[in-house]
Amino acid sequence: MSFISELFITHSVTQSIVLLTLVVFLGLWAGERLRVKNFTLGVTWILFVGIALSSFGITIDEQVSSFAKNLGLILFIYSIGLQVGPSFSPFGKNGLRLNLLAMAIVLLGCGITIALHYLTHTDMTTMAGIMSGAGMNTPSLGAVQQTASDLLGAVSPDIAMGYALAYPLSIVGLIFSFELIRWCCRINLSKEDEALRLEHVSDDDPICIDIRLSIDKPFTLKQLYDKCPIDHMMISRVTRSDGTDELVDSSTIFYPNDVIRIVSDKRHEKDLQVLGAVTHYGFRGRERSNHLISRRVVVTRTECNGKRLSTFDVRQRYHATITRINRAGVELLATPDFVLQLGDRIMVVGDRDDVRHVADIFGNELKRLDLPNLMPIFFGIFLGVLLGSLPIAIPGMNQSFKLGLAGGSLIVALLIGRFGPYYNMVTFATTSANMMLRQVGLTLFLAAVGLSVGDGFISTIIDGGYMWVLYGFLITVVPLVLIGFLAYKVMKINYFKVVGLLIGAMTGAPALGYAQSLSDKNDQASVCYATVYPLTMFLRVMVGQLLILFFC
Repeated sequence: MSFISELFITHSVTQSIVLLTLVVFLGLWAGERLRVKNFTLGVTWILFVGIALSSFGITIDEQVSSFAKNLGLILFIYSIGLQVGPSFSPFGKNGLRLNLLAMAIVLLGCGITIALHYLTHTDMTTMAGIMSGAGMNTPSLGAVQQTASDLLGAVSPDIAMGYALAYPLSIVGLIFSFELIRWCCRINLSKEDEALRLEHVSDDDPICIDIRLSIDKPFTLKQLYDKCPIDHMMISRVTRSDGTDELVDSSTIFYPNDVIRIVSDKRHEKDLQVLGAVTHYGFRGRERSNHLISRRVVVTRTECNGKRLSTFDVRQRYHATITRINRAGVELLATPDFVLQLGDRIMVVGDRDDVRHVADIFGNELKRLDLPNLMPIFFGIFLGVLLGSLPIAIPGMNQSFKLGLAGGSLIVALLIGRFGPYYNMVTFATTSANMMLRQVGLTLFLAAVGLSVGDGFISTIIDGGYMWVLYGFLITVVPLVLIGFLAYKVMKINYFKVVGLLIGAMTGAPALGYAQSLSDKNDQASVCYATVYPLTMFLRVMVGQLLILFFC
């Protein structure tokens, strides 16, 4: 019995490790087994398992618990920021409208939280926890707890209890919201799919066109560019009248009836036809034509990270041409000022030997990408903790504001992920490595929180905590329904995009699987989710802290 007591009851480092790992295991098992169709609470079961054990007096040392919570939170939110950082552009042309709508959802939820605080006289610390659960945002919970600890000297267990009570029904409320919009607006999913298919592709998307030159005399490359003065136009090869192919460089002479291959932006499609008649439209993949081949080369050498394409002068040095670049599944035009990042896949055209030389320059050794780059992770966490700990004075308030561990880590991760390659910092990590770091952090955080708040959980529900479930449901549903109707009916945004917007605004990854099941013909829900997720994550972390500062 003493052995059992030492492992599960008596506080020690060993006992903390045993309980934390046990809670994570049982929570993950429940998340895998307890499903309703495509819906599951997933890793949130870890929180409930921890609460159940601590309700029976099984807890871990307070200092160990605090360390596990903070470290887990930092790892979780930093890995998110590092992953989305390269594509983080919340106010770009395509994302501005969606992000403004997502901001409106967050702020409406905050307004309802404040209203319920005054109407029900519920402590703002509790309401902030409920709002975090209603938004399905674990980093917000961590930020609220830390701010409450800094401001009040202690963390109220009602914060985590409010989160735990509001979270399950918030997922139901999220799915209910976009199903309500679908029913009220009589939305036909097949028609929405067809509407997406017919939407014009982005003007910035790269296109490939073969054009038979309609010129009456030989032209130099400069004369050809003068005839069609378009930015971001690249002539990669020319096919002569006898069928032979040649790569294009500054010395190339073009003759009547030559067929040239041009890679440019889609918005220039009609302008290019001033050169002649289009003989072929679209990319042909890895094709062979005479002695020329096309091949994807992966950037794996750290020396290439953060360098511009013009630095390598591939066309003049190696007699090859880079036509386009694939980054995270998105095709981009290979302009001279394009900044490379580790993991980029570049399309190289040229002789077999020349292409092989170019591949050697950029690495093209996939095994290198399997090695984790730990330096930006630990350096970024260090900077994030420093930034999150800096006091920020707020006019009219005695208490200074701090970004907190979550907010500081998120901002630094976004900045490093976005701008690190410009300063030769390697920020690339495989998706599996990033997800492993993220999930380890999240599970560790949830287990530590659950084991620290279970005491009094049942009594809290009996004494009125059941109303917190209703509060969370209102905070979830009301903003989603209002903004969802506005987006679809007034702003005419496609329904699948609206669904992705709503899920991203709630950082509701558990509902993403359900949304993806609505259509197997498009992934717009996931795309829009990723578009608004970073900004929404930041806002929810900040808003929770501000509520504590202004109303406590």
